[in-house]
Amino acid sequence: MKALKNQLYFFIFLLISNVVVAQDNINTESAPTDTLLTEPSTLVVFEGDTLFALTESLGPFSPDERASAITLRLEELASTTLVVHEDSFNITDEGGTSLINYSDTPLMSIIDKDVDNTAFTRQQLAIEYKEIISATFVKNVQIKSAKSWAIKIGLTLLTLAGLILIFYLLGKLFKWINSKIIEYDKKLKRKRKSILRYIMPRGPQNVFILISNIAKYVIILLILILYLPLMFSFLPWTKGIVSEFYNYITEPVKFIISGFLDFLPDLFFIIIIYLAARYLVKVLTYIGEEYEKDNIRIRGFHKDWAKPTLNIVKIIIYAFALIFMFPHLPGSDSPAFQGLSIFFGILLSLGSTSAISNIVAGLVITYMRPFQIGDRVRVDGTIGDVVEKSLLVTKIKTLKNEHVTIPNVAVINTHLLNFTKYTKNLGLILHTSVTIGYDVAMEKVHEILLAAAKQSKLIKEEPQPFVLQKSLDDFYVNYELNVYTDDSHKMPQIYSELHSNILKGFNEAGIEILSPHYNAMRDGNDIAIPEDYRNPVVKAIDKISGKPDSPQS
Repeated sequence: MKALKNQLYFFIFLLISNVVVAQDNINTESAPTDTLLTEPSTLVVFEGDTLFALTESLGPFSPDERASAITLRLEELASTTLVVHEDSFNITDEGGTSLINYSDTPLMSIIDKDVDNTAFTRQQLAIEYKEIISATFVKNVQIKSAKSWAIKIGLTLLTLAGLILIFYLLGKLFKWINSKIIEYDKKLKRKRKSILRYIMPRGPQNVFILISNIAKYVIILLILILYLPLMFSFLPWTKGIVSEFYNYITEPVKFIISGFLDFLPDLFFIIIIYLAARYLVKVLTYIGEEYEKDNIRIRGFHKDWAKPTLNIVKIIIYAFALIFMFPHLPGSDSPAFQGLSIFFGILLSLGSTSAISNIVAGLVITYMRPFQIGDRVRVDGTIGDVVEKSLLVTKIKTLKNEHVTIPNVAVINTHLLNFTKYTKNLGLILHTSVTIGYDVAMEKVHEILLAAAKQSKLIKEEPQPFVLQKSLDDFYVNYELNVYTDDSHKMPQIYSELHSNILKGFNEAGIEILSPHYNAMRDGNDIAIPEDYRNPVVKAIDKISGKPDSPQS
């Protein structure tokens, strides 16, 4: 406490002597004369040597307090200085005061009253005291500098060795802890009925090992923070390294903490906006789900519009929420933040032209409703079932189980054929054509085609199939068979079975399907009917013409 009191007195003494000399003189003149003259002198002692005596008070400081402050200042300088430079001692005059300094460090003040009972002037007395202090420092400080160097370096090396030892023991301790954790984990895995076996993490990486390693590095960091100031406190040039390093760390931390505290009101505002937007979206999501389940109905608003409309409303809500949040974001009003926002805005607009076109096309497709999920469609030559439609693309699974992704712009810009839309109500009409010669009766062809349609299992009986004469060509008549089905997803199977029955019916009737063309006049070519379906008349004609019978005949 006494040392602290002396330091306090000395700092006040320096402040008064350097800045408020006039006030000191007024206070000195106002003091009773007999008190200044009768006050006993006080010796300034340093390293056991008496340097000089002080008999005058300086403002509120008595000679004893002046001497104690000067002695304390000299001891502090000696403790931080290993090499003394005599030319670093200097004298500066400020008003009616002479200051004795070491470099820029003030050591003591001399006033005019200090030379009242001496034969010296103030400047001469200051020179005398400077020489005494300089000689004492050279005698006491430089003589023991080598010893001080050795002690300070030794203490630094000793603390470094202690730090290494602490790290070594800490590593050993955590190595032992990790081995115990691994051993305990193996025991738990062997105990099938232990409840902890389900709590402990599975796999090669144990989370408790991770926690142990994190704790280890946290302890090492704390040791460094607490130990480094001690290790670097012995040598003069290393004393301020750690404190400056900590200042470099603490300043950004203080800035971040103060900025976060200032940001708290805006943060609460942002949280309220987010919660309000989230609650509104949650309510709309529930309404959309109920609408899809037909629990809610609105006339003219189709059920399949619920989900895309909900997505659009969500985007609008979150967009408005971001607009309201933006002014409360930290740094939102800075030029850098605004410039970055403009840059990303331009980049997004230039790079998303095709995406926006597909989004607009997706909205048109959604509300035009040209197809639904599961419909059999044909888009630009691709036939398949719609498995997904979004704002950007439409995905189709083809008849060969191929996954085709078509941009919505391509869907809008081409003809789209939907095979499923009216299948359930009216039925899908499938049609196929055959070309038969003019020598075959039309009624016979109708009979064979309708019989082939009735034999097909996947064709509806009502409405009934029907036949159209599409054209009268040069060599044959083009007949078209039309049938109804309510399963558009089985078109390939229906066509295959229908063609098979048609081919079989004409072969059994002995009627040629004139595709490709045949001439009207026979020139000896064989009849275009399979051997098994040739009637006896044809076989007799073959025998008369001298053609050998086939093995099947």
